[in-house]
This record gives sequence, structure tokens and C-alpha cells, in this order.
Amino acid sequence: MSGTTRREIIALLGGAAACPLTARAQQARKTRTIGFLNPALPAFAAANAAFANGLRELGWIEGQNITVERRYAENRLERLPVLAAELVKLNVELIVAVGTLGPLAAKRATSTIPIVMTAAGDPLASGLVASLAHPGGNVTGSSLMVPDIAGKRLELLKEILPRLARVAALWNAANPYPAIVFSETQTAARRLGIEVQSLEVQSPDDFNDAFEKARRQRPDALVEIEDPLTNSLHKRIIEFVAAERLPSLHGVREEVEAGGLISYGASIPDLFRSAARYVDKILKGAKPADLPVEQPTKFELVINVRTAKSLGLQVPPMLLARADEVVE
Repeated sequence: MSGTTRREIIALLGGAAACPLTARAQQARKTRTIGFLNPALPAFAAANAAFANGLRELGWIEGQNITVERRYAENRLERLPVLAAELVKLNVELIVAVGTLGPLAAKRATSTIPIVMTAAGDPLASGLVASLAHPGGNVTGSSLMVPDIAGKRLELLKEILPRLARVAALWNAANPYPAIVFSETQTAARRLGIEVQSLEVQSPDDFNDAFEKARRQRPDALVEIEDPLTNSLHKRIIEFVAAERLPSLHGVREEVEAGGLISYGASIPDLFRSAARYVDKILKGAKPADLPVEQPTKFELVINVRTAKSLGLQVPPMLLARADEVVE
């Protein structure tokens, strides 16, 4: 056998040996497709960025090795089953679903595709999971629910408004989580000697009536219970409290950055970043049933002193010292 022939044979053998490696490399670069279901409008920009950055840090880059099929119900809850069914029909590998109603719609649409809930309310009471430690089924993710969040919020508001006697609570009666927090707000208010006036909404069409009711009742402050509906319409809420010169307390910092007075609650971007970690684990083979549900560990107290000044309020120095951020 000549030298040239031997070289040709070696080259052929080398190429054959490389084929499985090439195939594996191509498979590793295969684009994965996931769904994203939100009952409302696109979330706060910081939350969207946290999800995208979380995926990127774990090696998932949209447009390269992962595709995200996004569906927004735009606060029309009757659309949720249709949008969830669309994602199932697309045969996505998992669905990231926002809030409580998003995961519930996804769960009704499929019992096999993994579902990652993010910023869900009470996943136990709503039937999303069997337990926080061992979810069972095809749903896992992060929850907003923590004990006595409503009481803590009223106590913070009372530090700024020592004579606080009446609050109007704006909450989405179509969502189980705000209903739980509203009930806790009533309980905490009785302990603190505060009257609670209910402003129930279920769709964007209800807000004008709720605002008019608040004008008639003339509360000392407005407490907004966070959920995808109220979060997505936060600009309308901030415009209302500004026009009425009404101190306001919110569940997410973005609304204080937009002009609300004070917020205390879980970090929504942190929960969206957590969703990226669940996506990574599931795409790498983990089962939702084996991934414990995460509860919030990071809570943010944000105070807008510019708003306080415009309302003629003096924020106690001790409260400012405890704030995670002060908006000047």
C-alpha cells in the first residue's frame, strides 16, 4: 500500500470518527422552543429583562438556541384557554405562565407539558401543586405568597400616616391571590383600627367605576394589591392617585418609581429570573414534580420622597433608613 493510499484511508477513518461528534454538536445547537403565557400585557421592562438575562447567563440565547412563543391575553381572561391551547398545539417543550390565572389555564390545557409558574399567588390553595416541597404533576415555579404581607404593608403606611383611619383597597376579584391578600388586609386593618373600603375590579373596564367610588368614599390612602391586571394598568392607577392627591401603597417597586408613594413586596424581576432557572433545569431533563416551589426571599421597601413632599407628608427618618431604595 502506497503512502498516499494510507493517508487517504487515515483521512477517511478520521472523518468517520468525527461524524458522531459533529452530529452531537449539531444536536446540542438545536433550537428549543418554549411558550410564555401572560393573562395581562407584557410585564414591567425590568421583569422581561431579568427573564432574558437569566436565560442568557445559563446559555440560552433567544434567536440562537431558544425560541420563545409569547401569548398575552391583554386582560381579557376569556382568551386564556385559547392562548394556552395554541401553545400546546405548537408542541412547545414547556410553558412559562405568569400569575395564578396563567398557570391555571396552562394546566387545564395540558397535563404533560411542563409548566413554570412565575409570581403565582397561592399555588396550594389554587390547586396548582400538591405541595411546595413536592409539587407533583407538571407544574412548579415561584410563588408570591408570604404570611402577613398585608399586615406589614398597613403598618408601613401607618408610619407615614399616623392618623390613618380609612384605606381603599384596589384588588382583582377574578384572581384568587388578591382575594387572599384582601382578606388578610381586612384582618390586619381590624387589629390596627383601620376601616377598609373595597374597590373590586375584574377587567380594565371596571377601573373608572372603582376610581369614582374612591372619590365618593374619600379614603385616607389607597392600597393596591398586585396582580397581572393591576400591574399592567399601573399608569392609570398612578394618574388617579396623583390627581386625587391620595397617598398610595403598592406591591411592586415599579409603581413607586412611576410616582406611587410606597411599595413593599417581592421583587418581580427576581421571580422572573427564577423562572429562567426553572426553564434551564427542565430543558436539561429535570421533572417539574421534583423541583420545589420557591417562595420569595427578597422583599423590597421603596419610598418616593418626591411624591411624599408633593402630598405634604414627612417620611420618618427611621423608615427612610430601612428602605431598599429612596426615589428622590
